[in-house]
Amino acid sequence: MAAFRRFICPGCGYRYDEQRGDPHEGFPAGTRWEQVPDDWPCPSCAVREKPDFVAEVGS
Repeated sequence: MAAFRRFICPGCGYRYDEQRGDPHEGFPAGTRWEQVPDDWPCPSCAVREKPDFVAEVGS
């Protein structure tokens, strides 16, 4: 299985970590980025959606 990755919201810096998921948003630990809906908004700023997030370098 591929290593877990992290994705960052360019607007506010929120990080989505596949290993940790975001249970508050309904994504349990281990939820891969591909499983997150494309129209999911950033839970911190709600300005950006999934396509705007960028992969964290080194993740």
